[in-house]
Amino acid sequence: MYRKISCDVKIAAMNLYEWNLLSLEQILDCVRFSESTFWHTLRLWIETGDVVNHPTGSPGRPRTLHFDDINYLIWLVNHRPTWFLDELLSLLESNRFITTHFTTIYRELVHAGISLKKLRKIAKEQDKDKQAEFV
Repeated sequence: MYRKISCDVKIAAMNLYEWNLLSLEQILDCVRFSESTFWHTLRLWIETGDVVNHPTGSPGRPRTLHFDDINYLIWLVNHRPTWFLDELLSLLESNRFITTHFTTIYRELVHAGISLKKLRKIAKEQDKDKQAEFV
């Protein structure tokens, strides 16, 4: 049965063991965790100086598009808001050497805060006929 063991309890057990204040059986009886948990914690304590294994990296799948690529996409959208996603895809492939799906581009644009409403607004601002009507 799994239960969360406090880091303080694990550190106390490691200190008791290192200073030879109690025998292993007495330590296990006091802290109430298994011998395998003790040896696993001791190995972590010796290797890392900590009693818990901290995960490295970010969880999930690695991102296809990095920060510079997304900024490039945003610049393209602001520059030419009438381009379709497949045109943005071909520009990414030719200029950035990145092959991805147009759904990925759409999701990244939405994540960057560019919605269809904003795209329509940008397109209207750059439409010459609309600008002529406004003036």
